[in-house]
Amino acid sequence: MSAVITELAVERVEFTCGSCWHSWSVDYDVQRYRDETGDEWEVFYRDNTAVPDPYTPQGAPSCEHCGRRWVGRLVARRPVPLSGDGEAPRSRVPAEGGHRPERHTAPMLRAAGHPQPPSGARASRPSTEPSG
Repeated sequence: MSAVITELAVERVEFTCGSCWHSWSVDYDVQRYRDETGDEWEVFYRDNTAVPDPYTPQGAPSCEHCGRRWVGRLVARRPVPLSGDGEAPRSRVPAEGGHRPERHTAPMLRAAGHPQPPSGARASRPSTEPSG
């Protein structure tokens, strides 16, 4: 028996440097799997490269202003559906590989390519007040 992927997700992790208070966020692709012995594991990817867990001091990226490392915190996540839903619409990929050839040359969607939170902004809890 080989490892089985049990969950895929994109997680937005926010970092706030406790030294200079610079704030930034990064999106990570997270793959959770069960190994041959039944143990659960997570692997984090940033820009298609495996990286250490950003929720640990060893895996947190360095602050671009002062170089210190601060553990990130989860601010949003989006699960990526796993295949296997027989009702989901699907498209057959032609054997010759000509299906959407531009996907091979499309620019990389970078993990830090989304708008950053305002500098010094504190994350707040979701409001229970109606909007509008």
